Amino acid sequence: MAHKFEIYKDKAGEYRVRFEYNSEVIFSTEGYSSKSGAQNAIDSIKKNGPSAPVQDNS
Repeated sequence: MAHKFEIYKDKAGEYRVRFEYNSEVIFSTEGYSSKSGAQNAIDSIKKNGPSAPVQDNS
């Protein structure tokens, strides 16, 4: 699989989401106290990401 979301627990015991493309981490989220909070973040990215504007600050 070329890309995936991964939910994992960090050293502090919080759930985080990272997105990997070709085995490279593209981004990771803030920590969530519950696994369902991390899943909600994934759902929000999938729902709102495709229509998000691109801001070019160059």
